[in-house]
Amino acid sequence: MMESQDYRVYPYRWVVLLAFMFINLTIQMLWISFASITGPAAAYYGVTDQQIGLLSMIFMIVYIPLSIPASWVIDTFGIRIGVGIGAVLLGVFGLLRGIYASDYLMVLIFTVGIAMGQPFLLNAQTKVAACWFAISERATAAGLATVANFIGTGIGLAVTPFLLENYSLNLIQLIYGAVAALSALLFLVLVRERPPTPPCPAGHDQRALMLDGLKQMLRQGDFWKMIFVFFVGLGIFNGIATWIESIVRPRGFTVTQAGLLGGLLLAGGIAGAIVLPSLSDYFLKRKPFLLLGMICAVPGLIGITLPQVMA
Repeated sequence: MMESQDYRVYPYRWVVLLAFMFINLTIQMLWISFASITGPAAAYYGVTDQQIGLLSMIFMIVYIPLSIPASWVIDTFGIRIGVGIGAVLLGVFGLLRGIYASDYLMVLIFTVGIAMGQPFLLNAQTKVAACWFAISERATAAGLATVANFIGTGIGLAVTPFLLENYSLNLIQLIYGAVAALSALLFLVLVRERPPTPPCPAGHDQRALMLDGLKQMLRQGDFWKMIFVFFVGLGIFNGIATWIESIVRPRGFTVTQAGLLGGLLLAGGIAGAIVLPSLSDYFLKRKPFLLLGMICAVPGLIGITLPQVMA
């Protein structure tokens, strides 16, 4: 598809995006795979619910100190190296966690390794979009990557309890580890740094460098408002998702029902990640749709989850 004599977009951009979506889906699946089976997993390993919850919380704990360094690596060395580091950490430690799934200490150690790869994947969405997609497609590309995150979380929450009805916890984690290794391999084989020619006019094919962009954002009041809303909204969601089975177990919910409840929490997020970016690309406006998403997110999460917590 020619857009001018100097720049164009290539069909291969969708291969790159799908490979990127697959590793993001996989790491989210591994993040939350213990959350809806906290009770059975605690009984299996002979540990407390809190120690099982730690397997999910580690991802949030590790993300905070590694987020800025990971963004710097992605901006400095590009997609192949920056995201590749995350893919390798995901594939290697995901598979090792599956192989040694019978030992809680080993599972904990390898979970730290998987978590170290997460910021290299989550922080690269805009970089992938900027390198491969036209300006009018970037929000859609980033939205689809976000959809992959939600789908991975949904699989980890809703599918794991069903698998546990027929398979051992060891085998489930080995399956997830094999999927992680496959997603990492496909990314390393299929993804190229950038297309032969830019996807947009000169000057529009790169996002601001991480440090320069961070300095500019820290001076903007809207940025701090957005940080606060995201902090509250994501904090509520991550907290509920991590402890979903422990929250509903005293109320008579089974692990399967806990997983389905967690999956329902994601339905609105998936719809929003598809619809809002598409509208943003269509109208070529970002801030109104970002604000709309933030306005809807926090009341929606509170409205859905608070009755379950307080019941």
